[in-house]
Amino acid sequence: MQRWKLFVERCYQPIQSVMFSAAVIGVAGILSRLLGLFRDRLLASSFGAGDTLDAYYAAFRIPDTIYGLLIAGALSAALVPVFIQTRTEKGESASWRLVSDFLTILVESIFVITLLAFLFSPVILNYLVPGFVGEKRELTLELTRIMLLSPLIFGMSAVFGGVLIAQKQFFVYSLAPLLYNVGIIFGILFGIPLFGVSALGYGVLLGSSLHFLLQWRAAARLGYHFQSRIFSAWKDKLVRQVIWLMIPRSLGMAMSQVSLLLIAYFASSLPSGSLAEFSLAINLQAVPLGLFGVAFSLAVFPTLSRYAAEQDLTDFFSLLASTTRRILFFVLPMTVLFIVLRAQIVRIVLGGGYFNWEDTILTYKVLGILSLSLFAQSLVQLFSRAFFALHNTRTPLFVAVVSEVVQIILLITLVPRLGLLALAAAFAISSVVNCVLLYWLLRRRLSSVWQERLVLVPTAKILIASLGAGIVAQLTKTWFGLNLSPLDTFVSVFFQASITTLTALSIFLILSQLMHIEEFEYLKKFIQKKVLNQPTTLMPDETHG
Repeated sequence: MQRWKLFVERCYQPIQSVMFSAAVIGVAGILSRLLGLFRDRLLASSFGAGDTLDAYYAAFRIPDTIYGLLIAGALSAALVPVFIQTRTEKGESASWRLVSDFLTILVESIFVITLLAFLFSPVILNYLVPGFVGEKRELTLELTRIMLLSPLIFGMSAVFGGVLIAQKQFFVYSLAPLLYNVGIIFGILFGIPLFGVSALGYGVLLGSSLHFLLQWRAAARLGYHFQSRIFSAWKDKLVRQVIWLMIPRSLGMAMSQVSLLLIAYFASSLPSGSLAEFSLAINLQAVPLGLFGVAFSLAVFPTLSRYAAEQDLTDFFSLLASTTRRILFFVLPMTVLFIVLRAQIVRIVLGGGYFNWEDTILTYKVLGILSLSLFAQSLVQLFSRAFFALHNTRTPLFVAVVSEVVQIILLITLVPRLGLLALAAAFAISSVVNCVLLYWLLRRRLSSVWQERLVLVPTAKILIASLGAGIVAQLTKTWFGLNLSPLDTFVSVFFQASITTLTALSIFLILSQLMHIEEFEYLKKFIQKKVLNQPTTLMPDETHG
């Protein structure tokens, strides 16, 4: 019992090292992503890529749009810097009052919008998925109305999640998505026999509730208690500051939601299962995105906000550059592996049951295209937060609008010719445009301290090492295909993918050593100090607090 208490206390200790924070988020992310992959396998094997899964993924669009507009990254982008500044300048009590006031306003706003969405969802779906008719449309409507409670629950959870980020409580924060997947899996395994397909929606509500309860309890342990100011919350200057910061970010998130809404719109006119195949491929490529792009970006955000508050642009850029390199060090080799092993990944994770070979082919083609933009999607997470730390949410909005215009043009142009693959191509290209524009504008904003060589030269080395590993991966995969035949069982495909992955990663690390890539040396020191508990020289990012 005493050991358990000590473990719990350690879980609530703030994490100072950026690399260690990212590692904690990454490990929790691995568990969550594995559950997410298990969830997708259950869905794919139970229903296949057909009308049911099309309806299920389409049903997320209205709730997710509400969440994306009012909550999502907008809330953390605005709340975290203001919370940190308030706690620094006015003390703990003022920061908790800010949280209570903002929570009150958010719940009131989401409740009204959710109620309107519930009433008008039949009309909205007529425009959102015009190709869905009959039972498919009715199922989409039923699931949508069930899931409409989730934005309200996630909204409250996101407020407390922002508090945990600001307090560097990354361990507890990272466990919440795991519980969300547990709820959905529970709905699939135990709800469907009792409630039918409707249980998919109830599973989402269960998962979001678990997500909220964990983060609310963690914030309470840190000292939060609700301070009721229902009618005066709007008058607080700090709340208005958060809202003003949120507006551009919310509009930026709206662009992201417009992207997904357009994909649902175009997919509804394509053959049955198209939206399911695209969504499953998105979820697969989201694994490295969440483990590295999101993990590092979240871990570094509080420190970037502190440097911005102190107007220390030199250390701000130094931390931004080192985090960029570390994201690319992990994401680029994963990108190459996802492209080389795209068919094997889809077969291992989703193959079986009603998910047939034709579904597999279409999904892995989409996955290959989406993977090309993994580096961009990952860096957008970091570059956007760099602007947020500088209290600039307008620039990411401008960039999001431009990239969304590019996507719309590509969708209109390519869908008639390429069908499902056009959805992936438009998404990938617009992500790259978003990344390039954010990078260019950040360089202009930090021109006085920006040093190009600290970003581009290491990136070139990492890219060369990744391509070398990719060539070896392709050769290894081909050799197995010729000598381990037939590859028609889960075990044989898993063996082929595992050996190919281990060989390619070994080559990548060897090349990193030979090319003196700084991130490889840093990774070795990190493992020695944090994992093996061996004494090493001070790691650079620990100087950033």
